[in-house]
Amino acid sequence: MVDDPYLFGQIAAVNSLNDVYAMGAKPLTVMNIVCFPNFLDIQVLGDILEGGCSKIQEAGAVLVGGHTVEDNEPKYGLSVTALIDPNKIISNAGVKPGQTIVLTKPIGTGIISTGIKGNVADEKSIKKAIQVMTALNDKACQVMIEVGATACTDVTGFGLLGHMIEMAEASNVTIEVELSLVPIIDGVIDLAKMGIVPAGARENLKYIESKVKWSKNVNEVYRDILADPQTAGGLLIAVDSHRSRDLISGLQAAGVEGYIIGQALEFTGKYITVEGK
Repeated sequence: MVDDPYLFGQIAAVNSLNDVYAMGAKPLTVMNIVCFPNFLDIQVLGDILEGGCSKIQEAGAVLVGGHTVEDNEPKYGLSVTALIDPNKIISNAGVKPGQTIVLTKPIGTGIISTGIKGNVADEKSIKKAIQVMTALNDKACQVMIEVGATACTDVTGFGLLGHMIEMAEASNVTIEVELSLVPIIDGVIDLAKMGIVPAGARENLKYIESKVKWSKNVNEVYRDILADPQTAGGLLIAVDSHRSRDLISGLQAAGVEGYIIGQALEFTGKYITVEGK
């Protein structure tokens, strides 16, 4: 995702830790999982682990060990154990018609990462993408619990619409998305117009195509962005409409971004409808 090994470690750790926040859980213990080649400087591995440890500590979890294997490509992740009240698990299956859909991070990190590889992403976009990918969803998790959110998932490799479809299918609803309300990192649209789009976005589009109703003015550029695979993305939250402003204000008070991007409806035959700008 990035060239700096310390940042790489942070991003990988956040991507792992955020899975449990999506269910309303609190991380407890963590184990490192490492694949590393023998031809790289061992200091690179030290920096990766140090970056990951910084986020483990920020999450209030305890590193209890790990596993390391030799591989030709560096890989790093975490196995996370978390605590949650069994009666208060927030799944992706609790979306109800009439609820508001809120997203806590802008999208486009996959496209920017592709731009980094091609040396065409600008510094402002890269800085924002790193900020997004290194931010834990812990505060957003706490706020959504406080306002009584009924469903949540984190936005990662399947892209915004891929994970939204999982929620809609599990809940048997249609989610209507207003494209103009979806937060997109600056620079992403320009990169997408240049065709700087990861292969994963196109694969995601193939999967979701039959399940989405696109308005006529949602062109290929925006379809790619909505399907862009994310790393350590935000939480996608369903909350009763009368509590949506409480959720947004609570997120803002916690220093977290929050955007109302759509609403849930009775199932209409398609799991997602996207209204254009």
